[in-house]
Amino acid sequence: MSRIIYLLAFVLVLSCKTNKPEKGEIEKWEAQAANVEIIRDDFGVPHIYGKTDADAVFGLLYAQCEDDFNRVEQNYIRATGRLAEVDGEEALYSDLRAKLFMSEEEAKANYEKSPAWLKELCDAFADGVNYYLYTHPKVKPRLLTHFEPWMPMYFSEGSIGGDIERISTKKIAAFYDSNMELPEMEAIQLKKEKEVEEPQGSNGIAISGKLTQFGNPLLLINPHTSFYFRGEVHVVSEEGLNAYGAVTWGQFFVYQGFNEKTGWMHTSTYTDVMDEFKETIVKNDDNLFYQYGEELRPVQSSEIVLKYLDGKKLKEKKYPAYRTHHGPITHVAEGQWTASAMMWEPVKALEQSFIRSKQSGYKGFREMMDIRTNSSNNTVYADAEGNIAYFHGNYVPKRDVQFDYTEPVDGSNPKTDWQGLHSVDENILVLNPENGWIQNCNSTPYTSALEFGPKKEDYPNYMSKDQENFRGVHAIELLTNRKGYTVDSLIQLAHDPYLPAFKALIPGLVKEYNSHDDKNPKLREPIKILEEWDYTTGEDQVAMTLAHFYGTAMGSNAKHPENMSDMERMTYFGTHTEESLKIFEEVIDQLTADFVTWKIPWGEVNRYQRITGDIKQHFDDSKPSIPIGFASGRWGALAAYGARYTTEGAKKIYGTRGNSFVAVVEFGDTVKAKSMLAGGQSGDPASPHFDDQIIRYKNVNWKEVPFYREDVLKRAEETYVPGKR
Repeated sequence: MSRIIYLLAFVLVLSCKTNKPEKGEIEKWEAQAANVEIIRDDFGVPHIYGKTDADAVFGLLYAQCEDDFNRVEQNYIRATGRLAEVDGEEALYSDLRAKLFMSEEEAKANYEKSPAWLKELCDAFADGVNYYLYTHPKVKPRLLTHFEPWMPMYFSEGSIGGDIERISTKKIAAFYDSNMELPEMEAIQLKKEKEVEEPQGSNGIAISGKLTQFGNPLLLINPHTSFYFRGEVHVVSEEGLNAYGAVTWGQFFVYQGFNEKTGWMHTSTYTDVMDEFKETIVKNDDNLFYQYGEELRPVQSSEIVLKYLDGKKLKEKKYPAYRTHHGPITHVAEGQWTASAMMWEPVKALEQSFIRSKQSGYKGFREMMDIRTNSSNNTVYADAEGNIAYFHGNYVPKRDVQFDYTEPVDGSNPKTDWQGLHSVDENILVLNPENGWIQNCNSTPYTSALEFGPKKEDYPNYMSKDQENFRGVHAIELLTNRKGYTVDSLIQLAHDPYLPAFKALIPGLVKEYNSHDDKNPKLREPIKILEEWDYTTGEDQVAMTLAHFYGTAMGSNAKHPENMSDMERMTYFGTHTEESLKIFEEVIDQLTADFVTWKIPWGEVNRYQRITGDIKQHFDDSKPSIPIGFASGRWGALAAYGARYTTEGAKKIYGTRGNSFVAVVEFGDTVKAKSMLAGGQSGDPASPHFDDQIIRYKNVNWKEVPFYREDVLKRAEETYVPGKR
């Protein structure tokens, strides 16, 4: 027994030594840190200056860890498929999903085959995080005590919901635990849950100089993410990098932002970039094959070993993994094993994400788009040359239009295979339309520039849904026949309080009530308030409270045809009012039960609260919070403010997603911009920059962006070298 204890102690000591940096590694970090300067402005935003791009990346990751190491680490725990090691068995299928698409060995191989310049950036990424951990010994990671340069291969695209997130972990669990299809009732419940979720997405608006007061193009960068999903940064090198904007925690490129000459805004796309292939599996002895035309091809089989936390113990679970040339087997559809196909080229995706931030005009930006790995997003663009543009999607596989790719297709038929990628010119592209503006709010690209936009009949049916939403409708109404824009007027447009969803929904309820002779007296006053309402949101609006809870209840409980969008459902409920009065009465009763009175102003129930730096906030009605007058994007609010989850026991609504990092940029002889964050730059409650922007946020008082060094120095709060703060 003593021998076993000795061996265990030896292994423990050895593992500890493995995580302790060597002297040469520390000297390397310190030498690179000496090439970096970080200037924190008066809102805590880091302006990182490095001699080389790699130096700037080193400083960028160091600064991100200072602001929120918790989120940096969490993103890589999830991306690399190790979430169950900290969150327990329930996270196993998230990990399995990650490993089905790429093993650690494959990630390392992708790093090794990367061009030298990209490997340098990946090295700088790891070194920046590891130097932070070395210089901050009191920081205790949940899991990742040492970061590796291959890790960004798992996290090569900064979208709020990357392609892999669309693959259901519940379906993976059903297949890999029991080789079965997700039970019908669970599938229905999953679909219903998705319907009532707070909408994800973003707004991008580009305005030509001919419509602006000073003749300079404007760009609205308005992503709708979970709050604190990205930090605000400025990263500069002597090799031509000078990018400002939002970085997804742990990534080494500005995802939404601008440099002196170009600006880019991503919106989640309706382009079909993922498909499912039903495989015909044949078993021969102990070997698995799948039918492909007239041949049988071997199913690639392997084993995935995952660790998970059970109490205080770390346990292992093994899973088989199957793959065809279409992709990994992820679930069963209509009784057949089904492979999921999507863009998975991490090296090229990382290249494109970084190269994008260094472009100086449309020609270079357009050439960068030829890399074609920006798969989950559209791009709204503006530049100092005067161009505005819209790229609908970027990675679009060519397909045979005789097949319906919105459903799983027959993988045994070679004709269903992807036939390469569409070129950028074959994709939907808008450049300098005559109307002078472009908008995309995750809606149809065919209204992106109204009559000057693309025509649906010119493209394959899989290129995009022709589906509008209330944010798109709202944006078009605001942009049409308007000119004289400035940075400030575009900010005000982006916060217009009108909510077109309620114009579609509320009159039907009022009409239904007034059509009855025996009117319910309980509903008389709330109906009158709604009848007199102008469909605008605001902190003092009782009508907004009534409309929000009524619209939400209708969406959850009222009957409607399947496969409707949010806009289609609300429009349907506006004319099919059979259940409206019953549901509205239930809303009145619930509001009264929760708040003593139904007559509660919107700001009293719609709140902002940030008490801790936890990734998932736990809200408490008894603790301090502030009123917010914004509304959900579901109702057509461009300045979206939505709650995706609530804490048990909390009656009020607490914002969790919507406007997070936002900016308006003006391109001219020099670049000018204003920006805003929900809360603040730091994830540390003890920091003065934890929530120092929230009052500005609620009052639409955006801060000036100091882009040029002389302006940064005027606003400097602190200047230091990494490791010397």
